[in-house]
Amino acid sequence: MKEGLVALTAFQVASLRIISAGIVLLPVALRHFKSVPKNKIGTIFISGVLGSLLPAYLFCIAEERIDSALAGTLNALTPVFVIIMGALFFSSKTSVIKIAGIILSLSGSVLLFFVQPGFHENSNVKDVLLVVIATMMYGINVNLVSKYLKEIPSLHIAALALVFNAIPALIVLFFTGYFSADIFSTPMLIATGFTFLLGIFGTAVASVLFYMLMKRAGMVFSSMVTYAIPVVAVMWGIFYGEEIGWIQGVCLVIILSGVYLANLTTKKPHVKLMP
Repeated sequence: MKEGLVALTAFQVASLRIISAGIVLLPVALRHFKSVPKNKIGTIFISGVLGSLLPAYLFCIAEERIDSALAGTLNALTPVFVIIMGALFFSSKTSVIKIAGIILSLSGSVLLFFVQPGFHENSNVKDVLLVVIATMMYGINVNLVSKYLKEIPSLHIAALALVFNAIPALIVLFFTGYFSADIFSTPMLIATGFTFLLGIFGTAVASVLFYMLMKRAGMVFSSMVTYAIPVVAVMWGIFYGEEIGWIQGVCLVIILSGVYLANLTTKKPHVKLMP
């Protein structure tokens, strides 16, 4: 995303990301389209919207102004929202210790927001909120797939979801003026190339692995993924010279500790969170 945003707008990077992912998985989608129950097509499309399309735009818009390390760390909230959204909209039950984990993770996120470099000059509250909304969408999508798409193979879900969502992404890309720009200039070609890599590996391949892991490990998969995303994001942040201090590290530990508690298996009495 960072390299793509050098010469492209946020909407162009996000659109090209989804389009390139859809192109890669198009042969799979065409081959298995007829094998997917027709009453599941709409759910698969919505899964793509919540799990790929809208978050792609939200993250790109946010990363025009906030560091990738901050965005990656906030992405650790995904499993927390899996639990919250499951309780609010999918009749999932949760334990007291999970609620404690949720509160701890959210507290770490709030602290991270206030200690970000240059907070007093520019808090970037809107951009941070965009990332949080994206993780909320991830949380809804995980519950959606777990409840309504369990019987459909992971590869089929990813392929159809991204191919379907490549259509609205192409429409958005058209209205950004991308095709009327000098797309063969060196900066545009480099940015487009990086964005295609993002779409192929960060969306197409990652989505297939995402659904496979969820099918095999259930919704607990999110805790496993969450521990890796912030670490990788911080590493890239350091590589790009972003300002990362020990306080941000403490916030990350608090967030991940909350995630650990929220995903801890327990036999204690359960309570149901009501909307």
